[in-house]
Amino acid sequence: MRITVNGEPQEVEQGTTLAALIERLGLAGQPCAAEVNKALVPKRDHPSRELAEGDTVELVTLVGGG
Repeated sequence: MRITVNGEPQEVEQGTTLAALIERLGLAGQPCAAEVNKALVPKRDHPSRELAEGDTVELVTLVGGG
C-alpha cells in the first residue's frame, strides 16, 4: 500500500505498524516523534498503530549537539 513519509511516497505492506516503519527506516532506538495524518501518536502506541492506504506520516528525530 502507498503512504507518504516526510513528504516522500513509500510502499509498505498491509498491516505495517508505525513501530515497524520506524524500524525499517533505521530510526528504532532513537528519540523519535511521530505524527499520522496530523495527529501525534504517543510512543507507547507505535507498536499497535497500523498504517492505512493514503496515510501521511511525519517523523522527527532529535539530534544532540552544540
